[in-house]
Amino acid sequence: MAHEMSELQTSVDDIPSVRTPGDSWAITESVGATALGVAAARATETAQPDPLIRDPFASLLVSAAGPVWAELAGGQSSWYGDDERGRRIDEMSRSYQAVRTHYFDEYFSVASRAGIRQVVILASGLDSRAYRLDWPSGTTVFEIDQPKVLAYKAATLESHGVVPSATRHAVPVDLRDDWAAALIDAGYRPGQPTAWLAEGLLPYLPADAQDRLFEMVTALSAAASRIAVEAFDAHTSRTDEQRAAWRERTARLRKQLGLDNDFEALIYQEPGRADASGWLTGHGWQVDEVDSHDEMARLGRRVPDDLVEDAVASTLVRARLGAQS
Repeated sequence: MAHEMSELQTSVDDIPSVRTPGDSWAITESVGATALGVAAARATETAQPDPLIRDPFASLLVSAAGPVWAELAGGQSSWYGDDERGRRIDEMSRSYQAVRTHYFDEYFSVASRAGIRQVVILASGLDSRAYRLDWPSGTTVFEIDQPKVLAYKAATLESHGVVPSATRHAVPVDLRDDWAAALIDAGYRPGQPTAWLAEGLLPYLPADAQDRLFEMVTALSAAASRIAVEAFDAHTSRTDEQRAAWRERTARLRKQLGLDNDFEALIYQEPGRADASGWLTGHGWQVDEVDSHDEMARLGRRVPDDLVEDAVASTLVRARLGAQS
């Protein structure tokens, strides 16, 4: 056991990345599996007596991936056994997903009321906003992601008779490639104000690709366009013991789900990555941001004091372009 714990006591920076240029994935593979996990959290939250958000399609999308995923979507966490702390961390993580979903749902509501009718969801995964939000007439939603992920989502929802609540265009392209050309080919109009979303995306991009993403979003955005971003703090102040326990729990979950790699191996751990708020501010965007822990407290999902080091650390960002770049 001591040997196993010593192997787990490793820094995030020491975990080798499994990412390669041009790598791709289906919904149950690599980065695709993270989309299933996030959707499972939304499904579990939706099933609560007093949910913060409602995603009626999350359970459908997760369950279609297989029986083990269906169990996850049902809120089952049998792999924790008698690990009560692990169970509480799981509940806190679900609350985080609910809070960030609420934050970005509200962002789109505000943008819609401001008259924006063009939306781009970057790395949309199993995001069902094109189907579940009450979009004003004339709204077009562009979803960018890997081809297999977009095909899985569309086929699953269509098989259950679910139709988009806005005009939806799938843009099957990797965000490390020339996604702007693919977006324009799909009908995107650069002269029209746009509401962009980068939720759960940035860690899966190399630092230079993140910069190119923001540069292209700015170049494609008309005045009064908006963007919302989830910016993560990848480095936490966990002790070696806390880190070891956390990795043991996630290893147990991966085993249950039949996953070969873990979250840390899928993200790009690079020093000097640009701060999202700072980059946007320096390029003509008027930025408003909130610490995720503060937003969780505001919405009645405060992070317990004894779980602070185990909580996701992020900044939720909304910005408006004051003048065309």
